[in-house]
Amino acid sequence: MEKGVFVKDIVPNAEAAGIFAVADAALAQSRNGPYWRLVLADASGSVEAKIWSPLSGDFSEIAPGTLAWVEGRASLFRSALQLAVEKFRPLDAAEAASLDQTAFLPSSPYPIDGMDEELRELCLREFTHKPWRRLVFAVLDDEELGPRFRIAPAAKNVHHAYAGGLLEHTLGVFRLCRRMAAQYAELDRQTLLAGALFHDFGKIREFSGGLNNDYTGEGRLLGHLLLGVEMLGPFLVRSRLESGLQEHLKHLILSHHGELEFGAVRQPHTPEALALHCADNLDAKLAQCRGLFTGLEGDGPAWTPWQPTLGRPMYRPPRTPGGREGAPTERKTAKREECLSLLKA
Repeated sequence: MEKGVFVKDIVPNAEAAGIFAVADAALAQSRNGPYWRLVLADASGSVEAKIWSPLSGDFSEIAPGTLAWVEGRASLFRSALQLAVEKFRPLDAAEAASLDQTAFLPSSPYPIDGMDEELRELCLREFTHKPWRRLVFAVLDDEELGPRFRIAPAAKNVHHAYAGGLLEHTLGVFRLCRRMAAQYAELDRQTLLAGALFHDFGKIREFSGGLNNDYTGEGRLLGHLLLGVEMLGPFLVRSRLESGLQEHLKHLILSHHGELEFGAVRQPHTPEALALHCADNLDAKLAQCRGLFTGLEGDGPAWTPWQPTLGRPMYRPPRTPGGREGAPTERKTAKREECLSLLKA
């Protein structure tokens, strides 16, 4: 089947037809009878939709995560785009299985293959102690965990909450920890980087991922810190990593939230644990800001609404004219370091 129109291409006062995932569904009541209030989504965004009576009576249940062929007319309601549904047909299992699921999942703005390749290259470069290297690549090459790590989200809705988000966040924290280790020679570089690589690994089991990403049962009961330590257990045994280093890695994972009130099992008690907490916190908060600012209209200064997770609204300030946007990629940095070493030789 063809996907049809994407959310981003729906415009007011025009017909729209395509396949969408039902992100949310609720049955409500109006003066004219019951109606369904839906949020329809695909990889390009989401749009509110209404199934009015009498068509609404054809559906006793609409489950979130359902894929459906939808036809309707778009309009503006209180300055927001809304779709009045004229046809709604849930797809059967065979039709849903034939579709490219990535068309319906919000995903990382960066190519997953490129991020995975960069992270693996960095691991090859950094983990020179054989037990560390044995552990790292046994996990990354695991037939079950490796593919799930590539596409898992890093959250339900706060930061990196999309396919590939966990890989993107892990790579960001790994890069930051490399810079910290270069700045502060007292840090155990390989232990810190192992903590960066595995600090959120338990999110593979904490979140369901997919079209209706949510917390799993064990995710709610145990959380990704404990799940991550549990998942690494068999790999640690086979790695023959020294017991002291195993203990330190577990501490990094269990303490990276920083404070007990924010979900840490223990507060950070080593310099490496403090460094990892700072790197994780910075990458998560700046990713959240990036998402907030992307949703603001225009390119000039603007305030976001109040953000409960940050405890404040955020301001997008004016930019320095001609200022450099962002930091160089790891590949460019590595190339620059190579050139500098040649000049010094």
